[in-house]
Amino acid sequence: MSVIVFTLIVLVGAYFAGLLGSLTGLGGGVVIIPLLTLLLHVDIHYAIGAALISVIATSSGSAAAYVKEGITNIRIGMFLEIATTAGAFTGAILAIYVSVKFIAVLFGTILIFSAIMSLREKKEHITSAKSFLSRRLRLDSSYPVEGEMVEYGVANIAGGFFMMLFAGIISGLLGIGSGALKVLAMDGIMRIPFKVSTTTSNFMIGVTAAASAVVYLQRGYVHPVIAMPVVVGVLFGAVSGSKILVHTKSSGWLRWVFAVVVTVLAVQVIYNGLTGKL
Repeated sequence: MSVIVFTLIVLVGAYFAGLLGSLTGLGGGVVIIPLLTLLLHVDIHYAIGAALISVIATSSGSAAAYVKEGITNIRIGMFLEIATTAGAFTGAILAIYVSVKFIAVLFGTILIFSAIMSLREKKEHITSAKSFLSRRLRLDSSYPVEGEMVEYGVANIAGGFFMMLFAGIISGLLGIGSGALKVLAMDGIMRIPFKVSTTTSNFMIGVTAAASAVVYLQRGYVHPVIAMPVVVGVLFGAVSGSKILVHTKSSGWLRWVFAVVVTVLAVQVIYNGLTGKL
């Protein structure tokens, strides 16, 4: 395969990865890594390195639009990044010494979990109760709903913080934004409205990925020929996705497409990992 054909395939694939990652808050890595390893037969460590760079691009491309719209809770994002960054750095170091088979199986499992998370019913629950920590850290905020600002509280901050630590480890180990775990921590544990959880996840994943990308860069696993088209494609996809999400109430059909594609990729990744084809 020529370099031009390789670059074009990666560009197109990365665009849709960024689009889906931005719309679901799960990051583009869940599509980029299977694309590179299964279709283009790239070594999984180089695929993870490129995916981490793409996650940074996804966050940069979509987070700005969400912050401008007043949806993202920056204070929550910065606070939880303490946990995810520490976890990401730890996970990236572990990834160097963990077998490819284990990484493939774990990655496939996380993909299936991400697919399930993308299909669950999204309820914009509003928590009015304000915990002691949320008051001290000033994490409670508001976000626009049909032209009006709706206030919400934040609960179970300690539980969300420890879930973010685990999400960071998974991110560094697998080269994904682990957005499913981040959204689960904020939406399910901390009871933050789903739209705020999704947009804050997009805001956070770039910082999480940057922490672990340093380790992969030092090990030589970030190859410019692979990473460059990935970053360009994902960035444009993320910007497109953020514009769609801001002006739409539902993207149910797209989530079903995402879930089906990701599940098929997950099975392929697990099979190829167990049979030693990665």
